Amino acid sequence: MARKTDISSKNIFFYLKGDKVIWAIAALLAIFSFLPVYSSSSNLAYLYGDGSTFSYLLYHFAYLLLGFGLIYGIHKIPYHYFKGLSLILMPIILLLLVYTLAQGNTMAGANASRWINIPIINKTFQTSTAAAVILLIYVARYLSKIKDRKVTFKESILPLWIPVGLIVGFILPANFSTAAIIFTMVFTLVFLGGYPIKYLGIILLSAVMVLTIFILSAKAFPGVFPNRVDTWMNRVENFSNGEDTKEDYQIERAKIAIARGGVVGTGIGKSVQRNFLPQSSSDFIYAIIVEEMGLVGAFGVMSAYLLILFRLVIIATKSNTVFGKLLVIGVGLPIIFQALINMAVAVELFPVTGQTLPLISSGGSSIWMTCVALGIVLSVSAKREEIKLQEEDLEDEERERLDNPLEVLSEAI
Repeated sequence: MARKTDISSKNIFFYLKGDKVIWAIAALLAIFSFLPVYSSSSNLAYLYGDGSTFSYLLYHFAYLLLGFGLIYGIHKIPYHYFKGLSLILMPIILLLLVYTLAQGNTMAGANASRWINIPIINKTFQTSTAAAVILLIYVARYLSKIKDRKVTFKESILPLWIPVGLIVGFILPANFSTAAIIFTMVFTLVFLGGYPIKYLGIILLSAVMVLTIFILSAKAFPGVFPNRVDTWMNRVENFSNGEDTKEDYQIERAKIAIARGGVVGTGIGKSVQRNFLPQSSSDFIYAIIVEEMGLVGAFGVMSAYLLILFRLVIIATKSNTVFGKLLVIGVGLPIIFQALINMAVAVELFPVTGQTLPLISSGGSSIWMTCVALGIVLSVSAKREEIKLQEEDLEDEERERLDNPLEVLSEAI
């Protein structure tokens, strides 16, 4: 007979739909994150004079708790609803980005218009992280819409490239690395979505021209975006030339931490460089992990993200719609890309970017948007599971019918 669920046998796992491997990895990374965050936040406690790391651990717990609440709530939403939600949220996020940029905040004399204050909890939120998720959903929607027809470049400018250009353009002045990652992810998604390659060449050339004009304009009028373009240029030039700067100090401390880690590490909570390495609980938390847990911890964390990537590919492949496939790649791939960049910065394979390690680094914005993305991926996976169960139920019913000769005979008569 058709599969029936025994109510008495329900447990917490019954309510967690979608890919169980992703659920497990996300939970393990979150639990694991308490160790390096608690250890590395001693630097913050010293800098801000409160003398205790426990408060930072509580904040991290609260961020993760809300984040997993987002995963659970979002994975219950049928993923096709995100098509309409992306249309509604696009103008809202554009207004938030304009508001964020217009604040004109500075940090150490440089433009730092990346955050807005959340009044109720008196915390900040980085709007570019939300913009990235919303934009990639929007792009996936558009690509699924034009999948079965030939589209011209002129047709795609207004519905596709204008929104992309606006969002990347509003993020660019204050956060070049995030803008570059978003553009790269959009470019990858439209390529995988079958957008004509000849048009992608035009877009890439246009992006290079716009970036060049922006850099030249910012250098000519430095008062508009104080020191920001110089910061980007200096980071890239110093990374290439090996000159000593503040960023080089961070990298040197990170490399010292990694060198001290060896194979098995110095032991949990025994990091020395956490006291000298700026952003040790966020941007450079991977270096602290390697120092305390060695290559074992380093490869363990890397393997977790690569396993998520493997599951993303499987979910995207098995999705029964084009939108589902593109949605999984669009919101899931940036998580892996961001993690790899964070690790690459710590070992000096990439210039300093300020990108956090998803689900491990402290900070609410990154954790919440990573959880939103995972919730969307699990929503796609849950739909596939639902379809699979329906197919199995139909097969069971057909098998029962064939096993009953009288029923088959009655149908024949």
